[in-house]
Amino acid sequence: MSSSIALITGAGRGLGRSMALHLAAAGVGVIGTYRSHRDDALSVAREIEAAGGTAAMLKLDIGDSTAFAEFKDNVADTLKDTFGRTELDAVVHNAGEGILAPYEETTEDDLDALYRTHFKGPFLLSQALLPMIARGGRILNVSTAATRFVLDNHCAYSAMKSALEVTTRYMAKELGERRITVNAIAPGAVETDFAGGAVRDDPDLNAHFRSITPLGRTAKPDDIGAAVASLLSSDFNWLNGERIELTGGQSL
Repeated sequence: MSSSIALITGAGRGLGRSMALHLAAAGVGVIGTYRSHRDDALSVAREIEAAGGTAAMLKLDIGDSTAFAEFKDNVADTLKDTFGRTELDAVVHNAGEGILAPYEETTEDDLDALYRTHFKGPFLLSQALLPMIARGGRILNVSTAATRFVLDNHCAYSAMKSALEVTTRYMAKELGERRITVNAIAPGAVETDFAGGAVRDDPDLNAHFRSITPLGRTAKPDDIGAAVASLLSSDFNWLNGERIELTGGQSL
């Protein structure tokens, strides 16, 4: 039985998949979520189980906060039935979507969708899950390096992530009495499906990001997944209220 349990939103693909696999390899039990890619999520669970770990996948639309009460009950049932536990040790807010557009062309619907997914959802889901996060647990919010520098078409997206970073600090202060640490990671250009797989599949865009990254390449999902597994380990118990960039030095 796993000694600790992490819940990762958006665990079926990309960064979430890598986070789940790296945490499982470190002996952490995984509860992952998916919105529509059920087969991908179940494939991750099977891979974890084949390696001797324990995983469960639950459906969740992070942009639909009306479903959080039912989701909380599903998490409680999964903790009991799959892991023999009543508490989570870590929550990773990874799920998201890349609605990218210039400021002048960003619609109200775009803005609302980004707000629900990247700020309101993580904010309220953490609230809903707090009663089952163990004393000394972890909350990790996934932000973006584009809150430090300006990228084309990222205005609304980065604004929501900026709000999440501010909330990270307030949560760290307010939840300290329960010894729950709250931090944010800020990845740069990563080769995933995000924004249609642009960084991965567009050679010119990939070359541009390589040219402004001192380490000379764009990130792979495993660069981020491995870092998350380390940050959630006991080696980082004293890290709290921080924003950690995972960019290879992009745009220094």
